[in-house]
Amino acid sequence: MKRIIFHIDVNNAFLSWSALDLLNHGSKIDIRNTYAVIGGDEKARRGIVLAKSNLCKKLGIQTADTLYSARKKCPSLKIYPANYSFYKQKSDQLFKLIRSYSPDIEILSIDECFLDYTKVRKLYGDPVSFAYQLKDQIKKQLKFTVNIGIGENKLTAKMASDFEKPDKVHTLWEEEVPKKMFPLPVGDLYGVGKKSTEKLVRLQIKTIEDLAHADLNFLYKYFKNNAYSMIEAANGRNNEEVISDSTDPKGISNSTTLAYDYTSFEEVRPILLSLSENVAYELHKQKKYAYVVAVQIKDNFFKMSSHQMTLTNAINTTKEIYEVSLKLFQEFWDETPIRLLGIRLDHLSEKPAYQVSLFEKPSEKKENKELENVIFDLKNKYGKEIIKVATPKKVEKKYLK
Repeated sequence: MKRIIFHIDVNNAFLSWSALDLLNHGSKIDIRNTYAVIGGDEKARRGIVLAKSNLCKKLGIQTADTLYSARKKCPSLKIYPANYSFYKQKSDQLFKLIRSYSPDIEILSIDECFLDYTKVRKLYGDPVSFAYQLKDQIKKQLKFTVNIGIGENKLTAKMASDFEKPDKVHTLWEEEVPKKMFPLPVGDLYGVGKKSTEKLVRLQIKTIEDLAHADLNFLYKYFKNNAYSMIEAANGRNNEEVISDSTDPKGISNSTTLAYDYTSFEEVRPILLSLSENVAYELHKQKKYAYVVAVQIKDNFFKMSSHQMTLTNAINTTKEIYEVSLKLFQEFWDETPIRLLGIRLDHLSEKPAYQVSLFEKPSEKKENKELENVIFDLKNKYGKEIIKVATPKKVEKKYLK
């Protein structure tokens, strides 16, 4: 059965929700129709623009601009503080409404989610008609608008929702990719960050079509293992499943809010190792193996994103989880500063169906597994802190030899 995935995204969430909050408290002005931004402390000159009205956008004000530079572009600018408690309230209302139709939703951030429509199509019928119904219901009941993108996978659904805004429904089916997606600038491709875009443009790969038809061997010289996934994405191909807590309540996850915004891969590696060790420990306690590994990132704009891999052979050791997590992180991080990092394991099994690779060493795999069993037994007996993660340099030597 062909998959049908929705991506539901609130239009200009922080500004829209702040506007509703102000109107609820007696304001006569809808700031969505004024020169307004949501930001921090302007007097301290360290605040940045978190959201801006369409009028501000027309003046060249961008998300992440400093409030100082935004004020220079618009002297009459009104700046409103973020109200995260109210945003959380509106977000909860949105996801509750969506869950009333299906539990199969994956929350990406406070204002967007994926919905797997495949299983409920027989209940609600044509996906486009249902999307319009859902969009209009959200607008009527919750008083803000959303865009809904529809495709056969998460990537095309996400791309579709970013087409013309606001308050729209768009499709990006497989046969529509050449017409609707190929002409877009390569930087518009979901998962391709700013630095990767700059490198691609220097290589004369300027559109998504250029990337879709790029030579893998040529691209590998510059992007290594990421080259294949970038070309696949440019062709609209993606096999990631919609993962929700309700779909697999027995999944194992561990995340941590970072002490400051991390901006380098070197900072991230020891965190991924620590998270890998924690989820591997929980797997060991349950005597289970995982077929799906997902890495989750929340950036400094509170946007949540994730990237997952379904494995042929289920895994349950720190080394295996760490290696997969590193690969996933490198494939999809766009170098936006990171506030939170997490790892989630899904599709758990008590007995892995194992297929031997020609390139692996069974004796080494057995040795690593036996060593990890000893470590976990010691932790169970004497506490998790009895053995701690090594420093980053030792980590690479121990786990990736």
